[in-house]
Amino acid sequence: MATHDYIISNATFPATRTDINNVLGAIVTKNSSATTPTDTYAYMWWYDTATTTLKIRNRDDDAWISFASFDQDNDTVNFIDSEVSIAGVTTSATGTVLTLSDSTTTSSVNFIIDNQKEIRFRETTANGTNYVALKSPASVASDLTFTLPATDGASGQALVTDGSGVLSFASSGTSWQAVQTTGFTASAGNGYPCNTTSSAFTVTLPASASAGDTIQIVDYAGTFNTNNLTVNPNGLKIQTGTGNRYFNINRIALTFTYIDATQGWSLSSGYLESTNPFYIPPYDIDFLVVAGGGGASSLNAAGAPNGGGGAGGYRTSTQTSIPSGILITVTVGDGGAGVTGENFGVQGSSSSISGSGLTTITSAGGGGGGGGYLSSATYNGRSGGSGGGGGNPAPSAGGGTGGTGNTPSTSPSQGSNGGNGNHVAGVGWGGGGGGGASATGGNANGSGSIGGTGGNGTASSITGSSVTYAGGGGGAGLGNTANVGGTGGGGKGQGNGVLSENGAVNTGGGAGGGNSNSARSGGKGVVILSMPLASFSGTTTGSPTEATSGANKILTFTGSGSYTT
Repeated sequence: MATHDYIISNATFPATRTDINNVLGAIVTKNSSATTPTDTYAYMWWYDTATTTLKIRNRDDDAWISFASFDQDNDTVNFIDSEVSIAGVTTSATGTVLTLSDSTTTSSVNFIIDNQKEIRFRETTANGTNYVALKSPASVASDLTFTLPATDGASGQALVTDGSGVLSFASSGTSWQAVQTTGFTASAGNGYPCNTTSSAFTVTLPASASAGDTIQIVDYAGTFNTNNLTVNPNGLKIQTGTGNRYFNINRIALTFTYIDATQGWSLSSGYLESTNPFYIPPYDIDFLVVAGGGGASSLNAAGAPNGGGGAGGYRTSTQTSIPSGILITVTVGDGGAGVTGENFGVQGSSSSISGSGLTTITSAGGGGGGGGYLSSATYNGRSGGSGGGGGNPAPSAGGGTGGTGNTPSTSPSQGSNGGNGNHVAGVGWGGGGGGGASATGGNANGSGSIGGTGGNGTASSITGSSVTYAGGGGGAGLGNTANVGGTGGGGKGQGNGVLSENGAVNTGGGAGGGNSNSARSGGKGVVILSMPLASFSGTTTGSPTEATSGANKILTFTGSGSYTT
């Protein structure tokens, strides 16, 4: 460490060399000393060992400018009052603040740290060299910018994003709101004490939500059982369901957490945890119960045309104020089998609905179509939901009578009688049409060998569209090209060049009567339930088809199963 006046005096050789060496020593050590150099010059350097600060003399040689301070123990430097312009960007450091400013353009200033390097915030030197660092992920799908909020948040709040990188302060827990006494739309992150003392009301959930959003609701006054609270999912779902949810448990505390579009809001109960929080008020259900259609006969020895099968019984019911938790058992009857030989067709199987507190509704299977032989025991149509068409005696004239419909008797009637067969000796014969839900089967015209038409079924709009069920099967008659089955699934009877048909599946239609082709079977029945969409529990067995019609949920059972309210 040395200083010098930078003047080489005239002297002998050894003294001159020493003086020069002293000058060089002062230069290489930046005139280092603990005190200000006695002789100064404009722009000369001085390392102040007392403050470990490197200084430069100003242009007027009347003051020192501090350039940088050094930590000689840790080998670090801090530049003081420095400023430099780089490609239009000015960087300046004052004290411990580094400022980036756009000095020549209006474009954004970007401070870029490449290759996943870190920005480190080190602890005080006295405490060590540990630090807290920020760095980017190893891979970023697209540019992501976080914009800080303009003002500070309240105590206890945390930074949250709006999903687009804009940050704001929000409560990290639930933000409890004032007591609610009328309907309102809830917001994510809030808690709501709900007071239904005066009247029931509806809480509407947000129309859009993000995974992890939460909303809390508590029964403020213990009155949910008296005046229920309704929660409307507002186009989203609550535990996969789109309908409203109802709560009637006093003092219950509820937490709704949004999962995704499939599950919607998941619900947990914070108080009375073991209790199912859902309450579904009693509601009405419409029922349509159609039994299996009757089968028909063919290929008897006498060659007589046979009667068509009767339609399965058709019944409807509206049952009111059904409470939740009721198991409704659904039975769907099969169509009666077709037979060959001298026998009549087999009666269809019954369909029904039943459950605790419900009026059981049973529809009887359609009566089998009459055969063709000497005995009335085989050529008369059989009784059932709708009666089977009469067959034909052989070889004598006459005709089998149609089976009796609405058997057993119900009110309103579940079906109609079958038509009579007709045999005109030496002229012709035909089988009677099976009865339908709304019309008697047609009588045969033996003179023309024309079978009777099947009785028409009844239309129902329980699914939201008009569909006709339970048509009777047409009787056989070889003098006609088409012995028509009744509307609602009744099969055609065999005619001139036309084969008989089975009753349509899941309509309860009766089978068409035969003569020489294979015997035909009645159509399987169907059971349909319609209820308010908001009340649908989602608990079924038997895999019914689910559909929505307006505000109603439609369950179509084509096989046996159940629904629990």
